[in-house]
Amino acid sequence: MSIVVHHLEFSRSLRILWALEELGLAYEIKKHARNAEFRAPAAARSIHPLGLFPMLSIDGHVLAESGAILEYLAERTGSLRPATPDDLREYRFFLHYAEGSAMPPLLVSLIFSKMRAAPVPFFIRPIVRTIAAKVDAGYTRPALDLHFGFVEETLGARPWFAGAEISMADIQMLYPVEAALQRAGGDRPNMQAWLERVKGRAAYQRAEEKGGPALHG
Repeated sequence: MSIVVHHLEFSRSLRILWALEELGLAYEIKKHARNAEFRAPAAARSIHPLGLFPMLSIDGHVLAESGAILEYLAERTGSLRPATPDDLREYRFFLHYAEGSAMPPLLVSLIFSKMRAAPVPFFIRPIVRTIAAKVDAGYTRPALDLHFGFVEETLGARPWFAGAEISMADIQMLYPVEAALQRAGGDRPNMQAWLERVKGRAAYQRAEEKGGPALHG
């Protein structure tokens, strides 16, 4: 099996490095730096038409989207996926929930925080702040409380997202959990304990050593 990870600094592609380390698979990393606007380089479109990270080249085929990559690796190796029907149901849910539901309010929060900090003419600044405050009150804060209250409750009932054992669902949930703990506020001891378990794993530590942290700052 020939594997190349196209890895963008400070991005979701850390998930793929972590998964490969957990699986014990040999791989090559091709690192890509963000541009001056902190975006993925345009040259990434020569690897995949979307140019979005992570991208995994495996036996000459390029795969994109972290959830799809993790699911493919789990199916191909037969590892890091539960066997029981109940755990498998939770596993599938969190593989899709991470990006489909948990990440959108975090992204909106990040966008509006950048808007508040952006240099704008002084007479526009109050308008920007008013809009941001209304979005926070009407959408972002209620959505963050809803989703990460649910995540906190889930991790209070079991140590890993799909049950008693770590799975690809945990690898997929890394980015939203870490982002929520850094940006969303609130007291979330179960999420913090889960993240500490993750960061205590040798496979995670090897992945972060090779690829750097998932989040910037």
